[in-house]
Amino acid sequence: MHTQDFAAHDLDELDRGLIHALQIHPRAPWTLVGDVLGVNPVTAARRWHRLQEAGLAWVTAYPQLSDSRIVVTGIVEVDAEPGVGEDVAEALAAEPSVANVKLTAGSRDLVIALQASDLGELSQLTTVLFRGAPGVRATRTHVATALPSEGSRWRLRALDATQCARLQDALPPTEPLPSGATGWDSLDIRLLELLSVDGRMAISDLAERADAPLTTVRRRLRSLLGSRVCLRCDLARPLSGWPLSAVYFASVPAERLEETSRALAGVREVRSCAITAGPHNLVIDVWLRASGDVHAFEAHLSRRLPRLTIEDRSVVLRTVKHMGRLLDRDGHSVGIVPLRPFTAPAAGNATAT
Repeated sequence: MHTQDFAAHDLDELDRGLIHALQIHPRAPWTLVGDVLGVNPVTAARRWHRLQEAGLAWVTAYPQLSDSRIVVTGIVEVDAEPGVGEDVAEALAAEPSVANVKLTAGSRDLVIALQASDLGELSQLTTVLFRGAPGVRATRTHVATALPSEGSRWRLRALDATQCARLQDALPPTEPLPSGATGWDSLDIRLLELLSVDGRMAISDLAERADAPLTTVRRRLRSLLGSRVCLRCDLARPLSGWPLSAVYFASVPAERLEETSRALAGVREVRSCAITAGPHNLVIDVWLRASGDVHAFEAHLSRRLPRLTIEDRSVVLRTVKHMGRLLDRDGHSVGIVPLRPFTAPAAGNATAT
């Protein structure tokens, strides 16, 4: 787990500590959170509710991205007709299989992330989404073969080592996905949808909304969170102290991919890194402090990783959707399209939060 500096002034010390705590242990009991932060559990719960209701921070769930048996990720560059980029972005954001939508400057108008159960469904999905889509001129799909670093590892630097260790030690044990157990049944899908909306939803509420026995839901939730579903706590990026985002398309000799991706995971600006099959074998998402850092960061990478060649880059003008969350122009969560396996039946339109 690597950390990031925190330079925001719109969140107070308790807010920052609370978000950091839930980044480490997203479903930590309020008694534990309150004890670690030195506040009453009711105060911690009330403060989190305020942050969540304002769209400043949230806990969400998504299929585990590091295991291709569970989900295959496609990173798609989209070229749009002049003047309709935002319309295309909004239309794509309404699709449950689209996890992220970014409006960008540079050689592409949008960068989106798709989630499918396998390569065949990824092919089907890209065909369904883009064939005859109004405003779309061209697309280029990069299949992610590995995700050595992704956004759930991002941390605020708000808690000390002792506090972090207490939360880390309280995490439930995880188990590898058993061989051949990759399918999703209707209860799995429903729980993933509910946790996408609120990753901290109480087990009693999950059972009621899933129309399943409490003991079954408790057992299934333990299995899902231990093997195929990840939880993460996110916050509005402008509050993070890193208000600018950019995407770099880079290449490195194949024999250097593993060591390069490990090195990138330790660079504080790197939010996520995907190893891809295509003209570029690395797609790197970064958070930066200012527009001038786009080139300064590239120069820094070139010095640190001389075998890495950055072949193109795009500044993110606006993130429209982030791991299922619909965001406004300030990066606040204003709605959700619950993520679910591509083969799952449709469950309606986006709902406001």
